[in-house]
Amino acid sequence: MTDATDAIEETESALTERARLDDSFHVFDTTLRDGAQREGINLTVADKLTIARHLDDFGVGFIEGGWPGANPRDTEFFARARNEIDFKYAQLVAFGATRRAGAKAADDPQVKALLDSGAPVITLVAKSHDRHVELALRTTLDENLAMIADTVSYLREQGRRVFVDCEHFFDGYRANPGYAKSVVRTAAEAGADVVVLCDTNGGMLPAQVQAVVGTVLADTGARLGIHAQDDTGCAVANTLAAVDAGATHVQCTANGYGERVGNSNLFPVVAALEIKYGKRVLPPGALAEMTRISHAIAEVVNLTPSTHQPYVGVSAFAHKAGLHASAIKVDPDLYQHIDPERVGNTMRMLVSDMAGRASVELKGKELGIDISGDRELVGRVVERVKERELAGYTYEAADASFELLLREEAEGRRRRYFKVESWRAIVEDRPDGSHANEATVKLWAKGERIVATAEGNGPVNGLDRALRVGLESFYPELAKMELVDYKVRILEGTHGTGSTTRVLVSTSDGEGEWSTVGVADNVIAASWQALEDAYTYGLLRAGVEPVD
Repeated sequence: MTDATDAIEETESALTERARLDDSFHVFDTTLRDGAQREGINLTVADKLTIARHLDDFGVGFIEGGWPGANPRDTEFFARARNEIDFKYAQLVAFGATRRAGAKAADDPQVKALLDSGAPVITLVAKSHDRHVELALRTTLDENLAMIADTVSYLREQGRRVFVDCEHFFDGYRANPGYAKSVVRTAAEAGADVVVLCDTNGGMLPAQVQAVVGTVLADTGARLGIHAQDDTGCAVANTLAAVDAGATHVQCTANGYGERVGNSNLFPVVAALEIKYGKRVLPPGALAEMTRISHAIAEVVNLTPSTHQPYVGVSAFAHKAGLHASAIKVDPDLYQHIDPERVGNTMRMLVSDMAGRASVELKGKELGIDISGDRELVGRVVERVKERELAGYTYEAADASFELLLREEAEGRRRRYFKVESWRAIVEDRPDGSHANEATVKLWAKGERIVATAEGNGPVNGLDRALRVGLESFYPELAKMELVDYKVRILEGTHGTGSTTRVLVSTSDGEGEWSTVGVADNVIAASWQALEDAYTYGLLRAGVEPVD
């Protein structure tokens, strides 16, 4: 036997021993192939291996790794995946095309590359739109059917499981339904386990998908799958509509990554199947890992996780309106369609000028400060939040600044680790076009007066460094802290450089992050406020007792 055949038998044996999920319904992930076609995503082999591990941990049934033979990176991925990943749940899938017109599958080099990949499952893309057959393949409709039948049957003879993706199926069905269905029948009769109907251009709507899938299922008897692009914003809905019509195989990508506007998003599809449909498509307990897996894959592809993504976004269970908060205080289910913990997410309360008493109480409880028994205190906090938001502050994305405000009202004093006497930042424009940035801060800490000066790559960075230079000997905990994000927004009101400025700063101590806000009539002063809050909160978080 060849090494590839040995690998297949070992994989199948291991999967049998681990009692894979019921094969009656497939969750098929194509992040590593179709998802990688998104603009801005450039995956290395190491990236693909890491994502494959995450997807296997999540429990998808099939991971499409790419097109072996089409490029060296995908060929290397399959070679390394066989040796470096011990799949617990997933089967690795190689993607390729049917044989060339006028040739034999057994003699086609790209078909051979699919076999050499060692993948136990192969997905073949086949033309199902008559115009694409004639214009893109430049062959006859009958020869296209022969290409499908020959390639599928040959791969089955070689011991591979075969899925067939019918490219442009829905557009082809609209143009020539008889031929589109003949492609499905040919693939199924040749031995394809699943024939996948692809909305390649992403132009379909749910009712259309459901009607076509139902008709094709009734007329062909083939096991059908669905592959939906999101060009109408309906990819997830179209996928579920296909399931409603009888499809038992869904193709998706993590976070909806894909060409143009993307593919059907794996996470809301799986959550809907598990929670709304009651289908067991993941291993027990895997759904609770969904938010973590989503964010981990986003980190690998170097894209910021979508905050408003269903189920897994940080805003998916965030509540801002006071009316909502009042109801949630009685019963969270009144304004949440599921318990966020089911998908590994958490409920968040946003404090803003829309906040009422319930919002503030719930936010305080979220931060570990129970103020629900003090109506006067709650009222003071609500009014102060509204006054400060009117001045330009925002606490939706600045939990640390809100906690400092809340503690100040609750304790009757501002927690202080240092007092600021003055600060200044100087920007020097030199004749050679370069700039020098120097900042000086004058502080009091633990009864001592401190004057510290530092240079930076900008005035704000200079102030940050000067603050550290002055305080780290008194508070060594500051050495662990660093600024990780900095945002500036010019607020409505006056115009241009005379406008009010809001600055949001995110800080990390290596174990977590927190955000603070500053507002002033210039960006440096606003930045200083946010920095002062950032290090005050960081020391509070570190358990340091304030001096005042």
